[in-house]
Amino acid sequence: MLSPLTFFKCLAEDTRLKSLLLISLHEELCVCDLQSALQLSQPKVSRHLADLRKCNLLSDERRGKWVYYRLHPELPVWAQEVIASAAQHNSEFLADCQQQLTACSSCES
Repeated sequence: MLSPLTFFKCLAEDTRLKSLLLISLHEELCVCDLQSALQLSQPKVSRHLADLRKCNLLSDERRGKWVYYRLHPELPVWAQEVIASAAQHNSEFLADCQQQLTACSSCES
């Protein structure tokens, strides 16, 4: 069971928080999408996503050479509500990421 302490510790880092909020807004994103949005290398993005998986905040699915992430289906309702509210009410925090994500063509390379 996810405790509030574990939940907030997992999100107490800019890259992890932005990744989780972006995934919640888009329902599903792949590593390449997050690389573009966050302007970070694949290993760095993947490391942070692995941390979020360890906290059971995200689930992943491999499709070809890319791994796609979404909110964990067993995430408690209270955690889903916190994430949704944070994403909805902090558009300025994600503005640059959203712009970079929109400019991203696809995960073909």
